[in-house]
Amino acid sequence: MRVVDVETVVVGTPWRELTFVELVTDDGLRGLGEARMVNKTSTLVACIEELAHRYVVGTDPFDTERLAWRAQWEDYGRPGELTQTALAILDQACYDLVGQATGQPVWRLLGGKFRERVPAYANGWYQGDRTPESFARMAKVVVDRGYRGLKVDPFGAATAELSPTQLGLAVDLIAAIRDTVGPDVALMVEMHGRFTAATAVAAARALEPYRPEWIEEPVPPEHAGRFRQVRAGTTLPIATGERIHQVAEFRELFEQDTVDIVQADLTHIGGYTGMRKLAGWADAYGLLMAPHNVAGPAATMANVHFAIACGNYKVLEHFNDFADPWVADLVTGAPRVDPADGCFGLPTEPGLGVRLDRDAAAAHPRTGVHFNLMAEGWERRQSG
Repeated sequence: MRVVDVETVVVGTPWRELTFVELVTDDGLRGLGEARMVNKTSTLVACIEELAHRYVVGTDPFDTERLAWRAQWEDYGRPGELTQTALAILDQACYDLVGQATGQPVWRLLGGKFRERVPAYANGWYQGDRTPESFARMAKVVVDRGYRGLKVDPFGAATAELSPTQLGLAVDLIAAIRDTVGPDVALMVEMHGRFTAATAVAAARALEPYRPEWIEEPVPPEHAGRFRQVRAGTTLPIATGERIHQVAEFRELFEQDTVDIVQADLTHIGGYTGMRKLAGWADAYGLLMAPHNVAGPAATMANVHFAIACGNYKVLEHFNDFADPWVADLVTGAPRVDPADGCFGLPTEPGLGVRLDRDAAAAHPRTGVHFNLMAEGWERRQSG
């Protein structure tokens, strides 16, 4: 089996663009991969084309380690978000092809079945007024849908520091959510790497009474030393990793014991090939994986397969029940969270088990949207 062509499709929503790639083989199989790139879709598409035609077309899709080596070493540059995202899409598509060719779901290729249910938590649900009453109402919808966890950034567009008023509102929002969902629903607090360490510590201490499952990206990911200050200042678990794109870049966080939950994004760290290495390394440090996932249905399904096979897995993020729920129609066999237990089920079809619907994708052309997390009202996820 050889890859003979690469086809790219971009779907637009009011706040994100989803990039799908199909690798076509000489025997007619189509392998699917997907990612969402923040604000650089055109650049990503160009990178995919370069990598695919240089390193994928004409090759055997079983050779995923070789593909990763060539994209990361043979190109000689230092792989960053663009290269690792393009590689991740191609890697997903290769695994999809291998699964189809062998008649096996991808999780069997990753080590087999460790679990049959994958716990999920909701994001993208708080698209309303930043008031305690509004956030409480929206949170109730999430738990009524069956989710056992939900994530929220209560800080608006605040950056670096928080005024007493801003911190007070954030605490009021979290208090209202906790009062509504009760003590048994996991509540993850997102900080989006926007704060100084001192501000992150002050916010964490103010939120400790509401027992968040974790605080996420309290400081920018490149400030590894500042994580030590946050660790010393709060008892809350610390999660980070969505903007770390090479496995080796986790070294300082692991060795200095400043992260509890590893949130690398499968679609930004080279796909399964990178993620499996990271999970093994995290396991050696006694850490759990809770991958960042802001993509559509194909990449979400790719994450479900990884979760089924990964021993040190905690929970999977999911946007698509609340932010652009129509994206499920872009593929056949889209993964669904079961309202009965808030989990994804076991995929059984060969490969990823989802196929791109070109007509559905064509109905949602590119929007060219710029998603600005520093703008007031970003949480409404509207065009901007």
